[in-house]
Amino acid sequence: MRYAIISDIHSNLEALEAVLEDAQRQNIDSFICLGDIVGYGANPNECIQQVQQLTEQVVVGNHDHAAVGLTDISYFNVHAKRAVEWTAKVLSPENSDYLSKLPFTIQAGNLFFVHATPADPPAWNYLMTPRMALVEFEVFEGLCCFIGHSHQPIIFCQKSGSHPRLVEAMVCSQDEKYIVNVGSVGQPRDGDPRCCYAIFDNHECHLQLRRVNYDVQAAQRKILQAGLPPVLAIRLAHGE
Repeated sequence: MRYAIISDIHSNLEALEAVLEDAQRQNIDSFICLGDIVGYGANPNECIQQVQQLTEQVVVGNHDHAAVGLTDISYFNVHAKRAVEWTAKVLSPENSDYLSKLPFTIQAGNLFFVHATPADPPAWNYLMTPRMALVEFEVFEGLCCFIGHSHQPIIFCQKSGSHPRLVEAMVCSQDEKYIVNVGSVGQPRDGDPRCCYAIFDNHECHLQLRRVNYDVQAAQRKILQAGLPPVLAIRLAHGE
């Protein structure tokens, strides 16, 4: 089974369409979305509709929950709050209902999928270091857990009986487990403005993190035309 795993689209339709066009050439068997379909960008309804047509395997993100009033936004920065409030106003009733019913996690064979962290999905914690990963490895079953949320692609590995470590590539071993952050489709924050998503071949046990160019300027124009904070448009060009 070849999975295309996407996350953190953030209402960026241009980025999502570019990723889906790329994925169509990669012999994908199944798509999985790790949440934050909405937030920040100007096309929340269109992105939800694309994801709905693409797959039923979708977990909820904090911006998805925030847009339908299910997550406290007091910890959001001022720009994120404005984007959430705007998104809540423009979402169709059908799409609001869709977001409100998404699960926190999905288990598919030996793979586990969650937006933030497996230990406490509704807390929306960030997983950034091997030390932080220690408790996370203890709570999921199987070979690999796929996450998003931080918008930064990264791979953690833990060999049985050892501490987690960062690795550059995923070369599977029977005595190892992995946590993979697949990066962000619509708002990368690792200094690379290109879309990021993952392809995982469960049979070959091979992971590929792919980067895809998209029409950044078109996405920026839409954000500004919608009256959203200009910083949300500016940051797209810098991958931050």
